[in-house]
Amino acid sequence: MTPAEIIPPMLARLREEHPDAKYELDWTTPFELLVATMLAAQCTDERVNRVTATLFKKYQGPRAFAEADTAELEEDLKPTGFFKQKAKSVQLMSRELLARFGGEVPTTIEALITLPGVARKSANVVLNTAFNMPTGIIVDTHVARVSQRMGLSQKDKPEEIEKDLMKVVAQDEWTFFGPATVLHGRYTCMAKKPQCSTCGMADLCAKNGV
Repeated sequence: MTPAEIIPPMLARLREEHPDAKYELDWTTPFELLVATMLAAQCTDERVNRVTATLFKKYQGPRAFAEADTAELEEDLKPTGFFKQKAKSVQLMSRELLARFGGEVPTTIEALITLPGVARKSANVVLNTAFNMPTGIIVDTHVARVSQRMGLSQKDKPEEIEKDLMKVVAQDEWTFFGPATVLHGRYTCMAKKPQCSTCGMADLCAKNGV
């Protein structure tokens, strides 16, 4: 099957599997989601959520992060790993947000990726999730793995995988396809022990690398 042939039944089955699919980070404002997404690099969403449960009460909004004591913020972020770099990135991002955007998270991907520490994936997460804007398709390790195994893309770089997916997934499905595929990869098509025998996509899948 070609990628274009795989996508329609794949979308239908993803809707059965994860009808209310959403990114699993906890947030109440676009800014909180942006920070959480930055902290999720090389860290599980579950651990990030445990950290942000207290973090967002202690630091409320970009000014609080921008003016925070760096050493104290590093300690607060320690459980997420790479905490020194993450503290630096979050503070720089917060300062830029205040200086250039009045403290408001911009609603274009072009503006978002100019902020320190904000890559395209993080920008897509924020725009897809907080603003329901189909600016692109979230490609994290789960989406990349599912896409490669199913034969939707043979690329390795997230940006190139995203381009392949955007060619075959209708734009009005982008905000669903990303988080739904993340969940499929996280709970069914796992890296080490994929559940192929019970997977609803088995007959669509090329099983590349499995």
